[in-house]
Amino acid sequence: MRKLIFSSIAIFSIAFNSIAQDLAPYIKIGESSETIQQISNKVIETLKANSFTVLGTYNPSNKSSLKVIAFTRTDLKNTVVKVTDRGALAAAFKVGLQKKDGKVIISYTNPEYILRAYLGSNYNTFKGTFQKFSTDLKSTFSTIGNEFTPFGGTIKADKLKNYHYKIMMPYFSDPITLNEFSSFEEGLKVIENNLKAKKGQTTLVYKIVYKNEKTAVFGVGLQSKEDGESVFLPKIGEAHIAAMPYEIILQGKKATMLHGKYRIALHWPELTMGTFMKIMSTPGDIEDTLEGLCE
Repeated sequence: MRKLIFSSIAIFSIAFNSIAQDLAPYIKIGESSETIQQISNKVIETLKANSFTVLGTYNPSNKSSLKVIAFTRTDLKNTVVKVTDRGALAAAFKVGLQKKDGKVIISYTNPEYILRAYLGSNYNTFKGTFQKFSTDLKSTFSTIGNEFTPFGGTIKADKLKNYHYKIMMPYFSDPITLNEFSSFEEGLKVIENNLKAKKGQTTLVYKIVYKNEKTAVFGVGLQSKEDGESVFLPKIGEAHIAAMPYEIILQGKKATMLHGKYRIALHWPELTMGTFMKIMSTPGDIEDTLEGLCE
Protein backbone atom coordinates (compact mmCIF):
# COMPACT_ATOMS: atom_id res chain seq x y z
CA MET A 1 0.00 0.00 0.00
CA ARG A 2 2.79 2.42 0.90
CA LYS A 3 4.50 1.69 -2.44
CA LEU A 4 1.23 2.35 -4.25
CA ILE A 5 0.78 5.67 -2.45
CA PHE A 6 4.34 6.78 -3.18
CA SER A 7 3.99 5.72 -6.82
CA SER A 8 0.77 7.70 -7.13
CA ILE A 9 2.41 10.75 -5.58
CA ALA A 10 5.38 10.44 -7.95
CA ILE A 11 3.13 10.20 -11.02
CA PHE A 12 1.06 13.17 -9.84
CA SER A 13 4.20 15.22 -9.21
CA ILE A 14 5.56 14.51 -12.68
CA ALA A 15 2.24 15.40 -14.31
CA PHE A 16 1.88 18.55 -12.21
CA ASN A 17 5.42 19.71 -12.91
CA SER A 18 4.88 19.16 -16.64
CA ILE A 19 1.80 21.39 -16.55
CA ALA A 20 3.18 23.98 -14.14
CA GLN A 21 6.57 24.40 -15.78
CA ASP A 22 7.58 27.73 -17.28
CA LEU A 23 8.16 27.63 -21.03
CA ALA A 24 10.08 30.16 -23.12
CA PRO A 25 9.38 30.90 -26.80
CA TYR A 26 12.98 30.40 -27.95
CA ILE A 27 15.95 28.16 -27.36
CA LYS A 28 19.47 29.44 -27.87
CA ILE A 29 21.69 26.86 -29.57
CA GLY A 30 24.88 28.86 -29.15
CA GLU A 31 27.10 31.55 -30.65
CA SER A 32 29.62 31.46 -33.48
CA SER A 33 32.35 33.66 -34.92
CA GLU A 34 31.57 32.38 -38.43
CA THR A 35 29.55 34.47 -40.88
CA ILE A 36 25.78 34.30 -41.02
CA GLN A 37 26.03 32.70 -44.46
CA GLN A 38 28.41 30.01 -43.23
CA ILE A 39 26.17 29.20 -40.27
CA SER A 40 23.06 29.30 -42.45
CA ASN A 41 24.63 26.75 -44.80
CA LYS A 42 25.50 24.49 -41.86
CA VAL A 43 22.00 24.71 -40.38
CA ILE A 44 20.37 23.94 -43.73
CA GLU A 45 22.69 21.00 -44.42
CA THR A 46 22.14 19.63 -40.92
CA LEU A 47 18.35 19.91 -41.15
CA LYS A 48 18.26 18.18 -44.52
CA ALA A 49 20.61 15.42 -43.33
CA ASN A 50 18.19 14.67 -40.47
CA SER A 51 14.98 14.39 -42.51
CA PHE A 52 13.73 17.94 -41.96
CA THR A 53 12.46 19.98 -44.91
CA VAL A 54 13.78 23.53 -45.37
CA LEU A 55 10.88 25.71 -46.51
CA GLY A 56 12.67 28.99 -47.15
CA THR A 57 15.02 31.68 -45.83
CA TYR A 58 15.09 35.47 -45.73
CA ASN A 59 16.65 38.51 -44.08
CA PRO A 60 14.06 40.26 -41.87
CA SER A 61 14.09 44.06 -42.19
CA ASN A 62 16.35 43.47 -45.24
CA LYS A 63 19.26 43.38 -42.77
CA SER A 64 22.29 41.23 -43.55
CA SER A 65 22.76 40.89 -39.77
CA LEU A 66 19.46 39.00 -39.42
CA LYS A 67 18.40 35.75 -41.05
CA VAL A 68 15.56 33.25 -40.61
CA ILE A 69 15.43 29.66 -41.83
CA ALA A 70 11.94 28.13 -41.90
CA PHE A 71 11.60 24.36 -41.80
CA THR A 72 9.22 21.49 -41.09
CA ARG A 73 9.11 17.69 -41.00
CA THR A 74 6.57 15.37 -42.58
CA ASP A 75 5.27 13.87 -39.33
CA LEU A 76 4.73 17.30 -37.78
CA LYS A 77 3.18 18.78 -40.92
CA ASN A 78 0.76 15.88 -41.36
CA THR A 79 -0.25 15.92 -37.68
CA VAL A 80 -0.95 19.60 -37.01
CA VAL A 81 -3.30 19.92 -39.99
CA LYS A 82 -5.64 17.45 -38.24
CA VAL A 83 -6.46 20.30 -35.85
CA THR A 84 -9.01 22.13 -37.96
CA ASP A 85 -8.87 25.43 -36.05
CA ARG A 86 -5.77 26.73 -37.86
CA GLY A 87 -3.54 23.95 -36.59
CA ALA A 88 -1.50 24.16 -39.80
CA LEU A 89 0.04 27.38 -38.50
CA ALA A 90 2.16 25.14 -36.26
CA ALA A 91 3.69 23.28 -39.22
CA ALA A 92 6.61 25.67 -39.69
CA PHE A 93 9.40 26.23 -37.18
CA LYS A 94 12.21 28.71 -37.51
CA VAL A 95 15.91 29.13 -36.81
CA GLY A 96 16.96 32.70 -36.10
CA LEU A 97 20.44 34.08 -36.75
CA GLN A 98 21.40 37.45 -35.29
CA LYS A 99 24.82 39.03 -35.69
CA LYS A 100 25.68 41.04 -32.60
CA ASP A 101 29.01 42.26 -31.18
CA GLY A 102 30.99 40.24 -33.70
CA LYS A 103 29.20 36.97 -32.93
CA VAL A 104 26.22 35.24 -34.51
CA ILE A 105 23.58 34.10 -32.02
CA ILE A 106 21.76 30.96 -33.17
CA SER A 107 18.29 30.17 -31.82
CA TYR A 108 15.06 28.41 -32.75
CA THR A 109 11.39 28.50 -31.83
CA ASN A 110 10.60 26.19 -28.91
CA PRO A 111 8.28 23.44 -30.23
CA GLU A 112 6.48 22.80 -26.94
CA TYR A 113 5.75 26.51 -26.46
CA ILE A 114 4.38 27.09 -29.95
CA LEU A 115 2.50 23.80 -30.23
CA ARG A 116 0.77 24.24 -26.86
CA ALA A 117 -0.26 27.78 -27.82
CA TYR A 118 -1.47 27.02 -31.34
CA LEU A 119 -3.08 23.62 -30.77
CA GLY A 120 -4.63 24.20 -27.36
CA SER A 121 -6.24 21.11 -25.84
CA ASN A 122 -5.31 19.12 -28.95
CA TYR A 123 -1.65 19.24 -27.92
CA ASN A 124 -2.04 16.25 -25.60
CA THR A 125 -3.78 14.20 -28.30
CA PHE A 126 -0.60 14.13 -30.40
CA LYS A 127 1.90 14.70 -27.60
CA GLY A 128 4.07 11.70 -28.55
CA THR A 129 4.64 13.01 -32.08
CA PHE A 130 5.45 16.48 -30.81
CA GLN A 131 7.87 15.30 -28.14
CA LYS A 132 9.74 13.18 -30.68
CA PHE A 133 9.95 16.19 -33.02
CA SER A 134 11.36 18.34 -30.22
CA THR A 135 13.86 15.70 -29.08
CA ASP A 136 15.04 15.02 -32.64
CA LEU A 137 15.41 18.74 -33.26
CA LYS A 138 17.66 19.19 -30.24
CA SER A 139 19.74 16.21 -31.30
CA THR A 140 20.03 17.64 -34.83
CA PHE A 141 21.16 21.06 -33.60
CA SER A 142 23.68 19.58 -31.17
CA THR A 143 26.13 19.55 -34.09
CA ILE A 144 25.74 23.34 -34.34
CA GLY A 145 25.98 24.30 -30.65
CA ASN A 146 25.49 22.94 -27.16
CA GLU A 147 23.86 25.66 -25.03
CA PHE A 148 20.13 24.97 -25.51
CA THR A 149 19.18 27.79 -23.16
CA PRO A 150 15.52 28.89 -23.12
CA PHE A 151 15.01 32.65 -23.42
CA GLY A 152 12.56 35.37 -24.35
CA GLY A 153 10.30 35.44 -21.29
CA THR A 154 8.17 32.62 -19.90
CA ILE A 155 4.56 31.47 -19.66
CA LYS A 156 3.22 28.55 -17.64
CA ALA A 157 2.71 25.51 -19.88
CA ASP A 158 -0.94 25.14 -18.92
CA LYS A 159 -1.62 28.83 -19.61
CA LEU A 160 -0.45 28.74 -23.23
CA LYS A 161 -3.62 27.19 -24.65
CA ASN A 162 -5.63 30.19 -23.44
CA TYR A 163 -2.90 32.80 -23.60
CA HIS A 164 -3.60 36.48 -24.00
CA TYR A 165 -1.46 39.45 -23.04
CA LYS A 166 -3.86 41.43 -20.87
CA ILE A 167 -7.54 41.59 -20.07
CA MET A 168 -9.61 42.53 -23.14
CA MET A 169 -6.74 41.51 -25.45
CA PRO A 170 -7.29 38.86 -28.18
CA TYR A 171 -6.73 35.12 -27.91
CA PHE A 172 -5.64 32.57 -30.53
CA SER A 173 -9.37 31.99 -31.06
CA ASP A 174 -9.83 35.62 -32.20
CA PRO A 175 -8.35 35.59 -35.72
CA ILE A 176 -8.77 38.42 -38.20
CA THR A 177 -10.56 37.58 -41.45
CA LEU A 178 -8.59 38.97 -44.40
CA ASN A 179 -10.96 37.89 -47.17
CA GLU A 180 -13.44 35.23 -48.21
CA PHE A 181 -13.13 33.86 -51.73
CA SER A 182 -15.45 31.92 -54.03
CA SER A 183 -13.23 28.84 -53.63
CA PHE A 184 -9.98 27.60 -52.08
CA GLU A 185 -8.39 27.56 -55.53
CA GLU A 186 -9.29 31.20 -56.17
CA GLY A 187 -7.88 32.26 -52.80
CA LEU A 188 -4.67 30.36 -53.44
CA LYS A 189 -4.26 31.98 -56.85
CA VAL A 190 -4.95 35.52 -55.59
CA ILE A 191 -2.52 35.29 -52.67
CA GLU A 192 0.20 33.61 -54.75
CA ASN A 193 -0.07 36.24 -57.49
CA ASN A 194 0.07 39.13 -55.03
CA LEU A 195 3.10 37.65 -53.29
CA LYS A 196 4.78 37.06 -56.63
CA ALA A 197 4.25 40.76 -57.39
CA LYS A 198 5.63 41.63 -53.90
CA LYS A 199 2.51 43.67 -53.22
CA GLY A 200 2.82 45.90 -50.15
CA GLN A 201 6.61 45.40 -50.14
CA THR A 202 6.23 41.81 -49.00
CA THR A 203 8.26 38.72 -49.76
CA LEU A 204 7.18 35.09 -49.76
CA VAL A 205 9.42 33.18 -47.35
CA TYR A 206 7.59 29.85 -47.47
CA LYS A 207 4.37 28.19 -48.55
CA ILE A 208 2.77 24.98 -47.30
CA VAL A 209 -0.22 23.70 -49.27
CA TYR A 210 -2.48 20.84 -48.20
CA LYS A 211 -4.57 20.19 -51.31
CA ASN A 212 -6.78 17.51 -49.81
CA GLU A 213 -7.57 19.59 -46.73
CA LYS A 214 -7.91 22.78 -48.80
CA THR A 215 -5.52 24.56 -46.47
CA ALA A 216 -2.47 26.71 -47.20
CA VAL A 217 -0.06 28.65 -45.00
CA PHE A 218 2.08 31.51 -46.30
CA GLY A 219 5.06 32.88 -44.40
CA VAL A 220 5.26 36.56 -45.36
CA GLY A 221 8.21 38.88 -44.85
CA LEU A 222 7.11 42.47 -44.11
CA GLN A 223 9.78 44.61 -45.73
CA SER A 224 8.19 48.03 -45.97
CA LYS A 225 10.50 50.72 -44.58
CA GLU A 226 7.46 52.74 -43.49
CA ASP A 227 5.64 50.19 -41.32
CA GLY A 228 7.32 46.80 -41.70
CA GLU A 229 9.82 44.77 -39.72
CA SER A 230 12.53 47.43 -39.80
CA VAL A 231 10.16 49.74 -37.88
CA PHE A 232 8.89 47.43 -35.12
CA LEU A 233 11.60 44.79 -34.60
CA PRO A 234 14.25 47.18 -33.22
CA LYS A 235 11.69 48.47 -30.69
CA ILE A 236 10.58 45.09 -29.33
CA GLY A 237 13.79 43.09 -29.71
CA GLU A 238 15.62 41.51 -32.64
CA ALA A 239 16.84 38.65 -30.43
CA HIS A 240 13.38 37.13 -31.04
CA ILE A 241 13.99 37.08 -34.79
CA ALA A 242 12.79 33.46 -35.08
CA ALA A 243 9.27 34.85 -34.54
CA MET A 244 9.25 35.98 -38.14
CA PRO A 245 7.84 35.79 -40.78
CA TYR A 246 4.16 36.54 -40.19
CA GLU A 247 1.55 34.11 -41.54
CA ILE A 248 -1.60 34.05 -43.64
CA ILE A 249 -3.64 30.86 -43.41
CA LEU A 250 -6.18 29.98 -46.08
CA GLN A 251 -8.71 27.32 -45.05
CA GLY A 252 -11.40 26.54 -47.54
CA LYS A 253 -12.62 29.87 -48.86
CA LYS A 254 -11.48 32.00 -45.92
CA ALA A 255 -8.09 33.66 -45.38
CA THR A 256 -7.23 34.72 -41.82
CA MET A 257 -4.29 35.85 -39.70
CA LEU A 258 -3.58 35.78 -35.99
CA HIS A 259 -4.35 39.11 -34.36
CA GLY A 260 -1.18 41.16 -34.00
CA LYS A 261 -1.92 41.87 -30.35
CA TYR A 262 -1.97 38.12 -29.75
CA ARG A 263 0.84 36.95 -31.99
CA ILE A 264 3.35 39.66 -31.07
CA ALA A 265 2.64 39.25 -27.36
CA LEU A 266 2.98 35.46 -27.62
CA HIS A 267 6.41 35.72 -29.25
CA TRP A 268 7.55 38.60 -27.00
CA PRO A 269 5.85 37.66 -23.70
CA GLU A 270 8.07 39.87 -21.57
CA LEU A 271 7.07 43.07 -23.37
CA THR A 272 6.05 45.85 -21.03
CA MET A 273 2.92 47.82 -21.79
CA GLY A 274 5.15 50.84 -22.34
CA THR A 275 7.09 49.07 -25.09
CA PHE A 276 3.88 47.69 -26.58
CA MET A 277 2.57 51.24 -26.85
CA LYS A 278 5.61 52.15 -28.97
CA ILE A 279 4.35 49.77 -31.66
CA MET A 280 0.68 50.62 -31.17
CA SER A 281 0.09 50.95 -34.92
CA THR A 282 1.93 47.73 -35.85
CA PRO A 283 -0.94 45.21 -35.48
CA GLY A 284 -3.10 47.38 -37.75
CA ASP A 285 -0.27 47.92 -40.22
CA ILE A 286 0.32 44.17 -40.50
CA GLU A 287 -3.39 43.56 -40.98
CA ASP A 288 -3.55 46.15 -43.78
CA THR A 289 -0.56 44.60 -45.53
CA LEU A 290 -1.81 41.02 -45.33
CA GLU A 291 -5.33 42.10 -46.28
CA GLY A 292 -3.85 43.67 -49.39
CA LEU A 293 -2.35 40.31 -50.33
CA CYS A 294 -5.82 38.76 -50.21
CA GLU A 295 -7.50 41.24 -52.56
